Amino acid sequence: MARYTGPKHKLARREGINVLDKTSNSLLRRLSVPPGVHGKKRKKKMSEYGLQMREKQKAKAIYGLLEKQFKGLVDRVSTQTGDTGELLLSLLETRLDNVVYRLGFSSSRFMSRQLVSHGHILVNGKKMSIPSYQVKVDEVVSLSPKLQKNSQIAKLLEDTPNILPFLERQATTGKLLRMPKGADIEVPFNTQQIIEYYSR
Repeated sequence: MARYTGPKHKLARREGINVLDKTSNSLLRRLSVPPGVHGKKRKKKMSEYGLQMREKQKAKAIYGLLEKQFKGLVDRVSTQTGDTGELLLSLLETRLDNVVYRLGFSSSRFMSRQLVSHGHILVNGKKMSIPSYQVKVDEVVSLSPKLQKNSQIAKLLEDTPNILPFLERQATTGKLLRMPKGADIEVPFNTQQIIEYYSR
């Protein structure tokens, strides 16, 4: 299945939440109305399965994952001990493309994926071009010297982002201090329902 490349507002309205990294008044006004000419008429009670599937779709849309990638992460946490929902969130948050976004090196996860894919991101000083790479504790993520000269990136770096407690950033480098916990991050989806969806 190919990655969704259509209108982002349509995707956000389909999921009923802002899955974008930016927002607009236009989107906020229409967020509760599903896309399509019959959007307003499509309100009906969902089954438990339908609700679980929607939660999965929200998470996939936010992190920009394909079904195979997402299911792979769920399968991985299902074999580990601990809170599977929290473990899943931890894996999603420590993907390299997400870490780059969370450190404020890009304005969106889509942009982060592009930066990683094009070889502009270094992990422990070495080029890493795999967006799904799982960043490990104490690994240092930094921008390539060439990217640091980019005017768009330079403008982003002037802002002081709200860095989450499991990360630290100094100028053009950042580090994963520890694995994320559920209390560190507010997400608009229910990880437990996602785990239940795949355990059927």
